[in-house]
Amino acid sequence: MDLVIFDLDGTLIDSKEDLTNSVNATLKWTGRPPVSPEVVATYVGNGAPVLVRRALGYSASEEEIGKALEYFLGYYREHMLDHTRPYPGVQEGLRQLQSAGVRMAVLTNKPVGFSQALIDGLGLREYFFRVYGGNSFDQKKPSPVGIERLREETGAAPHQTLMVGDSWVDVKTARNAAVAAAGVKWGLQPESFREEPPDLLVEQMAELTDFVLSRAARRL
Repeated sequence: MDLVIFDLDGTLIDSKEDLTNSVNATLKWTGRPPVSPEVVATYVGNGAPVLVRRALGYSASEEEIGKALEYFLGYYREHMLDHTRPYPGVQEGLRQLQSAGVRMAVLTNKPVGFSQALIDGLGLREYFFRVYGGNSFDQKKPSPVGIERLREETGAAPHQTLMVGDSWVDVKTARNAAVAAAGVKWGLQPESFREEPPDLLVEQMAELTDFVLSRAARRL
């Protein structure tokens, strides 16, 4: 693989607690009861506006959703690094891939400003030549536009490109871009792989690293 593209939440970083706290702070602000981390996990993956809309319920008005989204983003901006950390083995795996010359990028539906701040705050910036978020393009994942842009920037062919994520959204994005998809079992929505099975499903970062490096070794 010449190009490995990672999702962020649930793939590189364990952000469930900070996302849950931010959602519940928003629900409290709107006079609604809190929800569990397991419920919040089902809201994640399609960007902040969709997350807030799902949290408030589809009976909420557009005005209410807009105000709640503004509150959520403000709260999350202040608290997104309270408990969020890279998953075990992630930093070591990224270091190995970087040492082998594999180009890596992040493609997430989280707003790009938040994504960059998280990656910087967790000391992961050096591993990625590009970070694209949900507002980097006119369309979010599962649109293939992000993968296509990254392929253009690197010259990587479809068969040299791998999309890595924790949900069906990432697999569908890979399918739409005609590239391979790897799923991680440690993320927020691994059960969604029943809808969109990835080409490779891993339980640890080391498995993904070994797969990519073995492909690189066969090419040499």
